[in-house]
Amino acid sequence: MSKNIRVKPGKTQSAMGFAVGIVFCLIGLFLVIPQFGAFGIFWTAIAVAITVTNGINTFGKKGITSSEIIIDDDNDYTDSSSQEIRLTKLKNMYDKGLITAEEYAEKKKEILSEI
Repeated sequence: MSKNIRVKPGKTQSAMGFAVGIVFCLIGLFLVIPQFGAFGIFWTAIAVAITVTNGINTFGKKGITSSEIIIDDDNDYTDSSSQEIRLTKLKNMYDKGLITAEEYAEKKKEILSEI
């Protein structure tokens, strides 16, 4: 099982991108399009896309995701070092009286069966 976490930029970062995007749109409209034609249209279209994205992230509640983190939980405790850590924590819990001898034995057996 994996877990996806979507991350969007902060409001301050998006507001700065929005402000700079507006400047680039104006530069595109009044300088780049008249001088460079098709390249100017491409420039301005990209500037508009960046400005709109940052505007949505600045003023919208949901925003647009800029990156995604995928956490794979399938192999949480499969190697022997993880088992050793779990057994040590279990023993510490037993020594502190947080679990009974029966609970300790049952959980220890479960952990050892995963090796």
